[in-house]
Amino acid sequence: MSRSLLLTVEEGAKQASISRAKMFALIKAGEVRSIKIGRSRRIPAIALEEYVNRLLQEQSRAAA
Repeated sequence: MSRSLLLTVEEGAKQASISRAKMFALIKAGEVRSIKIGRSRRIPAIALEEYVNRLLQEQSRAAA
C-alpha cells in the first residue's frame, strides 16, 4: 500500500489519534505544518512525523 504525501486534516487527525478540532488547533498554533491547495488545507505526512519527534524530544528532556 502506498503512503500519501499529503493528508486531509481529518486523515492527519486520525493518524495521530486526535480530534479534528485538536489538529486544527495544532495547525493554527504552528505546531503542525500545513499547506493550502486552493481552498483545501493539507498536511504533509512528514509534518506529522516531525511533530511526534519533537514531542518525544521534549518529553525525554523533561524526564532527564
